[in-house]
Amino acid sequence: MTGNLDLIRAEIIADPANAWAAELGWEPLYSVSEGARIVLVGQAPGRKAQESRKPWNDASGVKLRTWLGVTDEQFYDPDLFAILPMDFYYPGKGASGDLPPRKGFAERWHTRILAELPHRSLTVLVGSYAQKYYLGGRAKKSLTETVRAYQEYLPETVPLVHPSPLNFRWQAKNPWFEADVVPALRAAVAGALADT
Repeated sequence: MTGNLDLIRAEIIADPANAWAAELGWEPLYSVSEGARIVLVGQAPGRKAQESRKPWNDASGVKLRTWLGVTDEQFYDPDLFAILPMDFYYPGKGASGDLPPRKGFAERWHTRILAELPHRSLTVLVGSYAQKYYLGGRAKKSLTETVRAYQEYLPETVPLVHPSPLNFRWQAKNPWFEADVVPALRAAVAGALADT
């Protein structure tokens, strides 16, 4: 990261709203570069990713890279992929899984970061938080309906279900996802990367 992106990162770290994370020794977990072609927007880092300081560093990340049709090297190259979760810090554990990303976090930081990425041509929205924020009124009533309507959002955007192993039942109930959405996703990713 250079220039404005470095300044924005420093502001995120210094923000009093993130002081609790700094006290834990956590840095904001996102990866961007001015050259990024694909913006990947997820929920928030999991504990394992936060502690390892590497986004999508778990079974969900392995599955996601399979869906995208890219190697680890490609995925973690910030000149190819900007990894921009809805919150840059692990939000903690809730009653049924991780807590949601903090409200207002993406509004505060995403627009400024995205303004520094002039080469982006594809946005991949992983999960309902990213879809509701980025699609707004264009999102359907449920995540399933939004993902099923993926063709409406092409070629700029692809909505995905979260690749968590906990979603295996959803994937079993919705075979059209692997049959239709994943090939379209791979084609969109390949097209965006071919522009590099």
